[in-house]
Amino acid sequence: MSLPKIVDLDGSRPGDREILGGKAYSVNKMRELGLPVPPAFALTTPLCGEYHENGRTLSDEVWDDVLRHLAQLEKDTGRRFGVGPFPLLVSVRSGAAQSMPGMMDTVLNLGLTEPLRDELARETGDQEWAENTWNRFRESYASIVVGEPGSTPPEDPYQQLRAAIGAVFDSWTNERVKAYRTRHGLGVGAGTAVTIQAMVFGNRDARSGTGVLFSRNPSTGENVLFGEWLEQAQGEDVVSGERTPSQLDELKRAMPEQHAELDRLARVLEHDHRDLVDIEFTIESDRLYVLQCRKGKRSAAAAVQVAVDLVHEGLITTTEATDRVTAEQIQALNDREGIRTGSPVVASGTGASPGTATGVAVTDTDEAQRLAAEGTAVVLVRPSTAPDDVPAMFESVAVVTEVGGSTSHAALVCREISLPCVVGCGAGTVSDLLGRTITVDGATGNIYDGNVLESDDQTHGALAELLSWLPNPLPADHHLSAVRPLESA
Repeated sequence: MSLPKIVDLDGSRPGDREILGGKAYSVNKMRELGLPVPPAFALTTPLCGEYHENGRTLSDEVWDDVLRHLAQLEKDTGRRFGVGPFPLLVSVRSGAAQSMPGMMDTVLNLGLTEPLRDELARETGDQEWAENTWNRFRESYASIVVGEPGSTPPEDPYQQLRAAIGAVFDSWTNERVKAYRTRHGLGVGAGTAVTIQAMVFGNRDARSGTGVLFSRNPSTGENVLFGEWLEQAQGEDVVSGERTPSQLDELKRAMPEQHAELDRLARVLEHDHRDLVDIEFTIESDRLYVLQCRKGKRSAAAAVQVAVDLVHEGLITTTEATDRVTAEQIQALNDREGIRTGSPVVASGTGASPGTATGVAVTDTDEAQRLAAEGTAVVLVRPSTAPDDVPAMFESVAVVTEVGGSTSHAALVCREISLPCVVGCGAGTVSDLLGRTITVDGATGNIYDGNVLESDDQTHGALAELLSWLPNPLPADHHLSAVRPLESA
């Protein structure tokens, strides 16, 4: 049965990733599984094409349908959109069929106005929280929807919503999406869906926060819960890379029950996906919510290790395991170089994507792309990385940041393409490294002066086992045919 153009994500009917987009598909699936997910509905991917064909305008017919689904969201939450004292606020999120972390736009806390902010403050007795939520929305709306930092959102929440939906559809055609899709050979694509979801507030109080976790370590593949956490924050604070979060162990100490529940949910979702998963979560006043789940981006080493381990655990077949590893990932493992013993460390942070590389430290993205086009090996060194930096990241040999964590969008993008990345090196790193030739070790988080690479003959233990599962002789059109001679590795 075909899906309507706008779909309630209540888990009552099977989803279609191509139609719902990855984010909405995951929300629908998690609600089907009975997990604690805020209610939501989605404008499907075909509407993105209709929007652009209609002169970048949302038709009145579609808008009327949005309002009908918004009324259901009000019923589900017991709150009213645009009406105090505690109005329904929503997130307006992008989501294509293929995961593209951070490439498109999202608006949080939508539905606030200055009068509603004041009502919210009186109702909750928390002026600071109401002001913080308003400022977050105002800044996000101004930069993403209006494109004019400092501007004030419209006083009509419905006008805000209609414009934000358009802005998310518009982000499908931005330069970072084009660069990402080109780099990964994803083709033109059908467009992005838009998920409209009731807000939960990780910035609510001291018993609130947000984080990202992986069911296994996405750098090494080790079967341990891995992630980061920010107290009294919202999701964009973690994934944007503009703040440096704490390790998930900090949440375990502060909220052991919530950590234990996250561990359980991670196993449920990993078993459902039959793969390593990446989960975004929020805790509002001790209440846990999961917002998204997708197959986790991983390093080359993790791709091999996870594939082999899932075979041993009986979750996938050997054929599925070899299909999940690319020739590029195997080549990256076999081309590894090590660090010369005794080399001087000039900076250090958190290793977010393993691998080593040497290049000239550059901070300007345009200059990085120009130098790379001329054949210069460039290390992109930034205070933090924003989605607009992605085209330059794709042209660099490594990425280094002053702030941010290993679950930021930038780190995810680097791991996916085996690009060494070190995050959270601290203030002043850019000025200290700028213009110097440096070597980046994305596993240890160390940065060295000069070119200190030397050959590394260490064999990745799981790789030989994975390659032994390939048929012999290997069909010429098999995706790993180019690396068949490396079986002896």
